Amino acid sequence: MSRQNEHTDALLKECLEGKQSAQLEIYNRYYKAMYNTALRIVKHTAEAEDVMQESFLNAFTKLHTFKGDVTFGAWLKRIVVNNSIYHYRKQQKLKAVAIDEVLYKVEDNDEVVLNQDGYTELKVQKVMETMKSLKDNYRVSLTLHLIEGYDYEEISQILDINYANCRTTISRAKESLRKKLSVNIN
Repeated sequence: MSRQNEHTDALLKECLEGKQSAQLEIYNRYYKAMYNTALRIVKHTAEAEDVMQESFLNAFTKLHTFKGDVTFGAWLKRIVVNNSIYHYRKQQKLKAVAIDEVLYKVEDNDEVVLNQDGYTELKVQKVMETMKSLKDNYRVSLTLHLIEGYDYEEISQILDINYANCRTTISRAKESLRKKLSVNIN
């Protein structure tokens, strides 16, 4: 076990004892990453902050359920992702407006090569702009898969869909993105 993991474990024990200084240190250690995770899904800074704060509250109140099977950061990230998706779905029921955009990690050094003639390189910014036009479930599933690094099984659990549907959704999302990008280039 690394020194940092040992220190985190000691802090978590102090959190269980109700020490606010330990909670603050845990918060300071993880809040940026958790905020970015929430922001990728909900797409609004204020909402992402709310989700992140709620997630930390959930984590601290449910800390006794943390078994240590995974790192604390992974456990907390799962809480943030679940809360983000819950918040996103709740917002969609209240209004029929799509989320603005979802960051998309493009492989091959942050560039994608398209165009049969002379290989045109498309910057990430163009991909992100194109993502705005994808269906909501495509954007969320691509974010979870490509940015957050969840596998199909984890995504199917998070989105509450079956495994085959998850693979199909991600495949269709990638194809839809490719088509939209090729139209925007030509």
